[in-house]
Amino acid sequence: MRAGDLISTDSTASLRLRGDDADLNFAWQVLADVPDPEVPAVSVVDLGIVRSVTWCDDRLYVQVTPTYSGCPATEFIEEMIREALQAAGFVNPQLTQKLDPAWTTDWITAEGREKLRAFGIAPPTGSASKRSLLGESGEVHCPHCDSSNTRQLSEFGSTACKALYRCDDCLEPFDYFKCI
Repeated sequence: MRAGDLISTDSTASLRLRGDDADLNFAWQVLADVPDPEVPAVSVVDLGIVRSVTWCDDRLYVQVTPTYSGCPATEFIEEMIREALQAAGFVNPQLTQKLDPAWTTDWITAEGREKLRAFGIAPPTGSASKRSLLGESGEVHCPHCDSSNTRQLSEFGSTACKALYRCDDCLEPFDYFKCI
């Protein structure tokens, strides 16, 4: 396969991908629109699970780091990434899992953190550390009213990576994305 053949030839495809920087930027733009299935307000790029996008042997390669090794959505996320790239004209993109280093909430982008907050999930505070693994977190602000007058109701929220909190000012419950 030649670099010029990296895109399908159907009538909806008007681009010719050559494997240059513009095509890599285009791939990143496509990936920025792939939502996380658990929190569709953030993309796989916002979460930092897409580690790299490169050309090699005339093919697009995407490295993905799952949020944790037992994540039940890993295969589904990879399929969503593959389908989005193919729909954008990339032929047979290759996905590989990169498990080292392990994913951390430190990789969530600033934009991703703001999107979590707007969605009603408090983004992780501080950074991943041994203290966060022991359940110690910094001040957790309510994503609804921004109050710091919050308290943890349960170590686990809607998923294992979240804790359930409640704001004592607006009385709204919310998930807090734990530092991992």
